[in-house]
Amino acid sequence: MKNGLYSLHIDIRDGLGGINTGVMVLRDGTIRGGDSHFYYIGSYSFADGKWKGELTNHEHTPTYGARPVFGGRDSGIGFTGTYDETGAQADATALVGTRSVRFTATMKRLADA
Repeated sequence: MKNGLYSLHIDIRDGLGGINTGVMVLRDGTIRGGDSHFYYIGSYSFADGKWKGELTNHEHTPTYGARPVFGGRDSGIGFTGTYDETGAQADATALVGTRSVRFTATMKRLADA
């Protein structure tokens, strides 16, 4: 998995619906990223086209007038997926309070980091 800046597109599953977009910097096993309401920090490992990791999602700006999937709470997220030269995909589960939320993430490599 190449160090770099990646675009991020998230599709919420389990009938909840919803999407989100953002950016992530992957560098030497660390994850740093965010969007207009949340930032996330975590770590990952990879080998032979597969990767896995965990991160914590934090709200930095309240989502007034909207119903965010994470409800304004910090949430822990675990994921597994695949990667190639152009980007990565992952299946993830976030623990939000006592509820789990499943989603898929598609990432496209934009630049070196």
